Amino acid sequence: MSNSKLNPKVDDFLSEEKNWKEEFVKLREIVLGCELTEDFKWMHPCYTLNGKNIVLIHGFKDYCALLFHKGALLKDSEKILIQQTENVQSARQIRFTTLQEIVEMESTIKAYIQEAIEVEKAGLEVKVEKKEIIIPEELQTKFDELPALKTAFEALTPGRQRAYILHFTQPKQAKTRESRIMKSIERILIGKGLNDCICGLSKRMPNCDGSHKNIQ
Repeated sequence: MSNSKLNPKVDDFLSEEKNWKEEFVKLREIVLGCELTEDFKWMHPCYTLNGKNIVLIHGFKDYCALLFHKGALLKDSEKILIQQTENVQSARQIRFTTLQEIVEMESTIKAYIQEAIEVEKAGLEVKVEKKEIIIPEELQTKFDELPALKTAFEALTPGRQRAYILHFTQPKQAKTRESRIMKSIERILIGKGLNDCICGLSKRMPNCDGSHKNIQ
């Protein structure tokens, strides 16, 4: 792993990491050994081929993982790929809880990365199932009261619409659902997604440092 391959933003990220630093360093070494370009997207190390995302390193409370952006297309011969939620159609994870696991699986990890590279080189794409967006009753009521809100909501991308619907329907109490909708009206009217900052970039996007104050 030559210094020319290292992205300074990833160096900074690792210097501040507390929970999975050793694991991340090892995963970084493995991925860079597969001749991918190191980038920093969605506030995490991301590795690309000709500008296309191949795999991302990220961590959670109970595990760290390699996220394959087109993991659904991999053969998964070892049956180790995990779908985070049923709503995730393309990406798949390999999860780890210790550095030793990563060391023992190094050859397997490299094989999966190489397969992911071949998938990208072949131009394969995940066939995404379009799911019908069901408008909850409380939001439909607001649409009836504010036609402009309905127009603005329908102008959002399907992904942003689904994020709002999920956010609105999570609470069990109608009062809480209505409160969430009311707090989001301004954001929707100006064409913002649930996680978008005032600057116009999602706080998960690579060019936003997350310091912008979200619309309340």
